[in-house]
Amino acid sequence: MANPSSKATVPGSRELQASSTSPGGAATSTKSDDGANPYEPRVMGFFKSVGMHDPNVENYSSRDFYSNLLCNTLKTHTVRRGHVTCFATVTPAVANYFGGLHGGAVAAIAERVAIATTRTVVGEDKEIFLVDLGMSYLSAAPKDAELIVDGAVVKSGRNITAVSIEFKMKKTGKLLFTSRATFHNSPLAKL
Repeated sequence: MANPSSKATVPGSRELQASSTSPGGAATSTKSDDGANPYEPRVMGFFKSVGMHDPNVENYSSRDFYSNLLCNTLKTHTVRRGHVTCFATVTPAVANYFGGLHGGAVAAIAERVAIATTRTVVGEDKEIFLVDLGMSYLSAAPKDAELIVDGAVVKSGRNITAVSIEFKMKKTGKLLFTSRATFHNSPLAKL
């Protein structure tokens, strides 16, 4: 079996070491003599370029970190029974390599809006569980673009609630992404 070309520990750790095999078969280490990681300045530069100036591991281990990541991206506009409208801005923190809204961020925003929309028709006496989340990526959302995110309940029954989410450009109304979410509603357990 071939030797692995690299080994890594948790990012931010001073123990990060990358090793490679030279043409003669001898392993070489990229760890500097003083113990510093030579990749650290590049990684820190990346975090700064996407707007994260304090990339400490502790900041990313909170119970609901991605809510903090989305808080500067998503703002509530309208909430009424069966319908929620939010505004989203494509910030560098949620942009992909090409400068558009990252697909994972689209799904995270869709999930948040779907949960909020479901809660307008399903009371707090029931727990909701995401059963299905389907995404359609129709067009890219460019960096610094403002989007309208509309969530609407399609159907809500005793056990299931279905929600539709649409992402549109605020200026033009162009449809960029659509999502469908299905939630299972179950009563809270009483012990």
